[in-house]
This record gives sequence, structure tokens and C-alpha cells, in this order.
Amino acid sequence: MAFVTRFAPSPTGPLHLGHAYSAILAHDMARAEGGRFLLRIEDIDRARARPEWEAQLIEDLNWLGVYWDGEPLRQSTRMAAYQTALDDLWARDLLYPCTCTRRDIEAALSAPQEGATVIGPDGPIYPGTCRGESGARLPCSFSARPIDKHLRLDMAAACGMLGHRIDRAEGGSFGLPFLETGPSHRGEVFTSDDTYMTRIGDIVLARRDFGTSYHLSVVVDDAAQGVTHVTRGEDLFEATAIHVLLQRLLGLPTPIYHHHRLIRDEQGKRLAKRDDARAIRTYRQEGATPADIRRMVGLT
Repeated sequence: MAFVTRFAPSPTGPLHLGHAYSAILAHDMARAEGGRFLLRIEDIDRARARPEWEAQLIEDLNWLGVYWDGEPLRQSTRMAAYQTALDDLWARDLLYPCTCTRRDIEAALSAPQEGATVIGPDGPIYPGTCRGESGARLPCSFSARPIDKHLRLDMAAACGMLGHRIDRAEGGSFGLPFLETGPSHRGEVFTSDDTYMTRIGDIVLARRDFGTSYHLSVVVDDAAQGVTHVTRGEDLFEATAIHVLLQRLLGLPTPIYHHHRLIRDEQGKRLAKRDDARAIRTYRQEGATPADIRRMVGLT
């Protein structure tokens, strides 16, 4: 199997040391395997994405000695593919419209009968408010997919649809597997139906302002680009269960995953794009070399 990996930044701010580590690591892994390294610009957030940030990140990557194969893929040009995937899930009654605001969800979760709030990969687990309301509507196959509301995945329906095809894990339990090669979670990782229901819940697959979501677009694009190995930070490890589920539902291949360590500041916090002091362009302006950046992130 050919080795194909990618780096997928969002042009919403400057690249920092954490981005440099992820990009260099993925690039070096691909070159060591004689494989391909791809660049994907994840610009579905049109309100925050800026052409100048895209130009800056490309300049920074080239300065670091990170070169990609082929033309970069831009998610802003891929909306038709995401809509096709949403239509597929809608036609199988796996999606329902949601009008809840963040405040609505917080209020529902704070009700006395709800108990402690469970935090999943997407934040607090959705209490299912609009799922209950959608029970009276016609099956999706008889109605048009709405574009003016969020669309959530009905996790119970999704797990039920995959139930007869779910793989058996060790110990007799059931779960969807993926192969992990990162330093913290090596080997096969299984996610059970119970985890999907209680620790992940009904995630948003299309936001009304985006027309898609990170989870949906990353799965569709990894398959379209033929990515065989996903290299990314360990902060996305828990989200991988969502991606594996969507791959199964959409009939897409599941790559091998490598979730690497995060680059943190002196207080142990993960670097953010607002942390300009650690932006690659700042180090460049101060006279650092690409070799200095490699040393700073532990890739010497």
C-alpha cells in the first residue's frame, strides 16, 4: 500500500511551532516511506479564513523545507462533495434538523434531572432536544434536506444501522476499530456502541453557516485524496471515533492514524494561533533558521 499523508491547516491565523511540528513530521514520514505528502487548505469557515493567511502559511511551509505533491486541495471548492454525503445520510434517516443555540443546550443540560454534564469530542453531549421533535416528521426520503438549520447525526440510528457489521473486539465486546501508530495509543483501538451513545452523542454534521462540518469534510476529503495515513495532534484522538463511524456509514476506507504529541508553552498549555510570539513568521523575522525550528520542536 502506498503511503499518503497530509497536512491540513486552516487559514485563520499564523502557523506556530505546533503546526511546524505536525507539518514537518508528516512530511518526513512520507518521504521516508517513499510516499506522497499532500497539502489541504481547510477553509470551510469563510467568515474567518483569509487569503493573506493562506499565502503566509504556504510561504512558511516552503521556508521550513516542507514541499507537497500536486496542487493543494481547498475545502471551499468541495461543497458539492459534502452535500452529496449529506444527501446520502439524510435519505437514510440518519440526520435530523436542529435549531438549538448554544444557550439552549446549556439550559437543557443544566436542568436538575440531567445530572453531571458529559464532555465529548465536540463539547457537552447534546441532550437530544430536536431529535425528539423530529419524531413526528415524515421520513427523510419524503422531505427535502433543510439548509437553514444545523443537521445532527442520529447516533442511535447510526449505531443500529451498523450493528450487524460492527467488528468484535477482544473480550467479547463490540466496537468500530482503527489502527493507531502514535506514541500514546498504539495498536487497534475500538469504540463501543455505548461510547458512541453516551460519550459522543448526536454530533453536528452540517452547520447552517458552513453547509458542512469539520468531521464530515475531513472524512470525505481524506478519502478523495487517497490518504492512507492521517498524521495529526493527539488533541484529535477522541474525534477519530467519529471519523471511523462516518467512514463506515459512507462506505469510505479507514486510514491508519498517527496522533502525535502536542507542542506546549512553558505553562503546559497547547499553542494557539493567537499566540503570535511563537508564530513561524516571528521566528523568521528574528533570524531563526529552519534547523532552529526543528530543534525547538524536538525533530533534530
